[in-house]
Amino acid sequence: MKVKRKIIDINEELCDGCGQCAIACAEGAIKIIEGKAKVISDNLCDGLGACIGDCPQGALKIVERETEEFDEDAVEKHLEQQKKAEPIPDTLACGCPSTQIQEFSTESMCRSANKPVLLASEESVLSHWPVQIRLVPPGAPFLKGADLLVAADCVPVAYPAFHRDFLKGKKVMIGCPKFDDTESYVEKFAEIFKVAGIKSITCLIMEVPCCSGLPEILNKAMEKAGINVPVEKKVINNRGKIILTV
Repeated sequence: MKVKRKIIDINEELCDGCGQCAIACAEGAIKIIEGKAKVISDNLCDGLGACIGDCPQGALKIVERETEEFDEDAVEKHLEQQKKAEPIPDTLACGCPSTQIQEFSTESMCRSANKPVLLASEESVLSHWPVQIRLVPPGAPFLKGADLLVAADCVPVAYPAFHRDFLKGKKVMIGCPKFDDTESYVEKFAEIFKVAGIKSITCLIMEVPCCSGLPEILNKAMEKAGINVPVEKKVINNRGKIILTV
């Protein structure tokens, strides 16, 4: 049944796809689809506007129009379906090598210790696989007691000394808060924080609005898990320079 009521309206021209509104929406009514925030179903949106203050571009507003009634039962079912989507198994049914958990020897790091900096930086210090946020299971053994490096996936391309300056001694997870499902990221990190005993987090993002959602994902996941892990955030510009450390 349709009624006239308040509901969120999203201006796609202003939306930069940062995903902060999706994180803020407790009902899971907003998702990033093809780089833009969208209300996936009107009956999931309560129209209260809790997400509006989280939009850095002012793309959200409350309007009054004829639409479906807000349905709390539908919200509960929707959130339950989201929960069932986790955890991601250690490997996909297809046995794709990209999902197989691997840990690598760090012996080569020792051999490079006495090399000149420029030569040493040419060697990989990656100690595990996979690295994509969506593919790393919360129970991955390499996450136990780890110092975690969470990076927007553009960072290793922009920052030339990524391995030398950031990756050594850390376990890395990379992803894109603009094009991936931010709510699934929150659930994934919350599970990791509950079971892995993460010691510290370094969060690397680019100097673009869509990257700003990544630290918020980590904050919301810690809140959901009921723990507090020290976080250091660094912002990289597209010329590979660190422009902010918090």
